[in-house]
Amino acid sequence: MNKVVGLLNAYEAGQRDFAGIDLSGANLTGVTLIGVNLSGANLQGVALSRAFLTGTDLSGARLNWADLRYTKLSDGCLEGADLTRACLYGAFMVKSNCLRARLSGANMSHVNLRGALLREANCCGTNLLGSNLRDADLCQANLNWANLTKARLGNACLVGAHLIDVKLAGAYLDGATIQGVDLSNIDIGRYRTRVSQDGTAVYLQRQRRELASPDKARQYISRAEAIYATSQYGVLPAVHIPLASYQALKANGHLKPAIAQPTSSAYLHG
Repeated sequence: MNKVVGLLNAYEAGQRDFAGIDLSGANLTGVTLIGVNLSGANLQGVALSRAFLTGTDLSGARLNWADLRYTKLSDGCLEGADLTRACLYGAFMVKSNCLRARLSGANMSHVNLRGALLREANCCGTNLLGSNLRDADLCQANLNWANLTKARLGNACLVGAHLIDVKLAGAYLDGATIQGVDLSNIDIGRYRTRVSQDGTAVYLQRQRRELASPDKARQYISRAEAIYATSQYGVLPAVHIPLASYQALKANGHLKPAIAQPTSSAYLHG
């Protein structure tokens, strides 16, 4: 308690450097500590829910098991910080620096991480349900067994990310870039794939539905063949077309059965 009072008094007096301070287990719920230096601080199990920590330096800080629900951490630095098993539900972390942060097992559901740097972060088993990760840098991040259900990953970069058994049900991956990633255990059935001109990056986009005339179906098949020919990751972009169009194209020799598949739907998926 005395440490908390001393910290808040010093902050009100204009002090901003609290590097290495030990506040483990302290109750700092709702405090305002904007732009302070808490690098290397011991904040294990601290209660910081609804606190204002915008622009705060928490690099190398120990925040494992901390309560950071709805905390404002935008533009903050969490580089190398330990947030193992921390609860960040609903936190605001836009453009935060989480380079090589340890977030294993943390609850980060419904967190706003738009434009955040999560490169090489350890998010193994992290709950990112419904989080906003648009434009985020997740290159080489460990997302094995993470829950990204209904997460928004539009234009995110996942080059070299680890995605073993990651949950992506209902996630939005429009424009997300994947390179050097094993997609074999990932269900990307709801997405179209687009390969870069040099064949090094795969972009995922949601499927569109169009009425499937034979001519339109043939265009989709040609595009799918081109993608598969340049892909280095074995991503097979199936085109599902109505049975009547399928039979008409097959009779004319315009089908590659490995790509085109018949369906009872009246729409074309590619």
